[in-house]
Amino acid sequence: MNATTKEVEKETTSPSAKLASPKYKRILLKLSGEALMGDRSFGIDPEVVQDIALQVAEIVKDGIEVAIVVGGGNIFRGINGAAKGMDRATADYIGMIATVMNALTLQDAFEQLDEPIPTRVMSAIAMQEIAEPYIRRRAIRHLENNRVVIFGAGSGNPYFTTDTTAALRGAEINADVILKATKVDGIYDSDPKKNPDAKRYQSVSFDHALINDLRVMDATAFALCKENGIPIIVFDLGVTGNIRRVVMGESIGTYVGGSCEVN
Repeated sequence: MNATTKEVEKETTSPSAKLASPKYKRILLKLSGEALMGDRSFGIDPEVVQDIALQVAEIVKDGIEVAIVVGGGNIFRGINGAAKGMDRATADYIGMIATVMNALTLQDAFEQLDEPIPTRVMSAIAMQEIAEPYIRRRAIRHLENNRVVIFGAGSGNPYFTTDTTAALRGAEINADVILKATKVDGIYDSDPKKNPDAKRYQSVSFDHALINDLRVMDATAFALCKENGIPIIVFDLGVTGNIRRVVMGESIGTYVGGSCEVN
C-alpha cells in the first residue's frame, strides 16, 4: 500500500468523512399549513416559503430524494368548518383544495430559485390542468430522477388528516423517515407553552406516543408508521438549516421509533 492509498483510506474512514454522508436517502417532509404563515395569522409568508425552498434545495443537490406533504390550515381547516355547522365532508374537501394551493406555492418557490429545482405537484383529486394525478409508481420515478414531489389534496378522502396522508404516502414511496416540521423543537410530556417545566423527549416509542396521547401527529398516522417501520423525527422548522441537520443524522428534535428507549 503506497502513501497515496493510505491518505485516501484515512480520509474516507475519518469521523468527519462519515458525518458527510446523509443518514437518510429518501425522506418525506410533512409541513403544516401554519408553517407557511410565519408570524402571520392567515395565508402565506413568501419569506418563509423561500427559506423552506432553499433548505430543501440544499439537500436535493446532495442527492437526497424529497417528497413533501403539506397541510392547508393556513387557508382553511376542515374540522373547524365542521365545528361551525358545515357538512364535515364538504369542509374537508375545501381543506384539500387549500393544500393544493400551498403545494403550488411551494412548487413555484422551488422553480424560482437561482438554481431551480425540478418539482412535481401530484394531487389525490383530479386537477389535470394544474397538477399530475397521484400515481405511486410515477411518484417514485420522479424521486429517482431527483425531482421534488409535493403531494396535494391529502389522501383524497374526507375525515383523514394530512398527518395520516404523510404516513400513507411515506409507506407507499418507501421513505426512510418522515420529518415532521413544526414550530416547536420536539415532543414534550406536556404543553411547553403552558408548562415551563415541560420535558422534551429525545426519543420515544410509538407505543408510548399512542398510550400517552402525544398529539404531535394523530393516532392513525402513528399506527401506520409503526406498522410499516417508518421512524418519525419531530423538529423545529424555524431554525434555518435544521432540515439538513436531521438528514445528516444530527440529534435534534424528537425521534419516534418502534423500539427506542423513552428519554
